[in-house]
Amino acid sequence: MRDRTFTLVKAAVDEINEELDQDRLRNVREETPLFGDEEGIDSLSLVVLIANLEQAVEEAFGVPVELADEKAMSRRRSPYRTVGALTDFILEQLGAIHE
Repeated sequence: MRDRTFTLVKAAVDEINEELDQDRLRNVREETPLFGDEEGIDSLSLVVLIANLEQAVEEAFGVPVELADEKAMSRRRSPYRTVGALTDFILEQLGAIHE
């Protein structure tokens, strides 16, 4: 399930990068920075990425997820900091739905 989720995140980042055309987003890996430092995407791109991922996750797994909520925004370590962190956060959200 993690590989499938990572593939969804990677595809969403690739789609965002079609507009941004940033070298650092060309070869997406777990440690690829997303948001929160000078190497990351801007806040508007993050909103688009999250919206695209919410749709992709629902299509892939058949359940809606909310990836932008107060809990996520107030965490010490942002779930949006890297591709791997976002992948883990999506899995966490999916796990909470199935509990």
